[in-house]
Amino acid sequence: MGLFGSDDDTPQFTEPVDPNWVRTPEGGFLPFLSLDPEELGLSGVGGVYLIWHAGMRPEWVYAGHTKDLAAAFHHLVAANTEVVEYEKNGGLFVAWALVKEEFRAGVVRYIQEQFKTLVPSNDFNPKAEPVPVIPPLAKR
Repeated sequence: MGLFGSDDDTPQFTEPVDPNWVRTPEGGFLPFLSLDPEELGLSGVGGVYLIWHAGMRPEWVYAGHTKDLAAAFHHLVAANTEVVEYEKNGGLFVAWALVKEEFRAGVVRYIQEQFKTLVPSNDFNPKAEPVPVIPPLAKR
């Protein structure tokens, strides 16, 4: 399991942590609309995800959490035209991290509030304890 994967004491969040966003072997991120989540083994895999566009002024577009990343990605492409619309702004990219279910809503709340995504998340829960994370950054 990824972030917070041990069954030890509940962690205390004081500083943002790196949830180990999934990257390409080169250290970059995958284009969202050409992603094949089944090929990547994401069916039935839970976690959090963040989508952004890479235009002249890159911006965070959408954050969410799910028990099935493949299904969530397909649903966003098929049903959320507001997210897909940002493809024209330099392409959409996605990063995801494997996070234990009990922390997912808190990660999304932190991302939504601190990163100021353009499209409000359906997974936002204002009662969730925020879990501070470092945004996905390409490794150089």
